[in-house]
Order: sequence, then C-alpha cells, then structure tokens
Amino acid sequence: MGLLRGVARTAVVAGTASAVSGRVQRRQANKFAEKDAATAAKQQEAYDAQMAQQQPPPQEYQQPVYQQAPPPPPPAGGISNDAIQQLKELGALKEQGILTEEEFAAQKAKVLGT
Repeated sequence: MGLLRGVARTAVVAGTASAVSGRVQRRQANKFAEKDAATAAKQQEAYDAQMAQQQPPPQEYQQPVYQQAPPPPPPAGGISNDAIQQLKELGALKEQGILTEEEFAAQKAKVLGT
C-alpha cells in the first residue's frame, strides 16, 4: 500500500507541475504576442508617416504617354495586295455564276474606291 501511495503522490505532483508549466507557457506566449503586435504597429506607423512626407515625383520624371502611329497611306498610283486578292475572289464568284454582272461591278467599285 505504501508503494501505491508513493506512486499516486508522484503522479499528482507531476500532473500539477505539467498543468502549471502549460499555463505559464501560454501566459508568456500571449505576453510576447502582445509585445510583437505593439512593435509591428509602431513600425507601420513610422512607415506610414515616412510615406506621407514623401512627395510625388515631379511631372518631368513621369512616363510619357505614347500615341499609336497612323496606318501608312496606300501606295500611290497602285492597288494594294488586299484589293487585288478581293478582286480575284469576286472574279471567281462571277465565273461560278454566284454574282451577276451588276453585283460584280458594284463590289469592284467598292473595292477600288470609285
């Protein structure tokens, strides 16, 4: 019986020590977390203050805005390759009987811009 009592007492003491140790660890962890949060808040405030003091860059250093160049003018005195291709397609459609002579003439005038 004496042995059992000694083992039980040891178990109670060890359990109590573990509980107290766990509570101390949690309390210290909370304390350090609060301290870290306060430090982070101070650093953020200092950063915000520094950024507020900085001025935007002067106008001369901003990126220029580029405009797209206009398309090149069609070659003078000639027909573009696209127009020639369209006329060939229209001619093929006329030969197949899909387009009438009037429709062909209207589309041809449209392509040539006359």
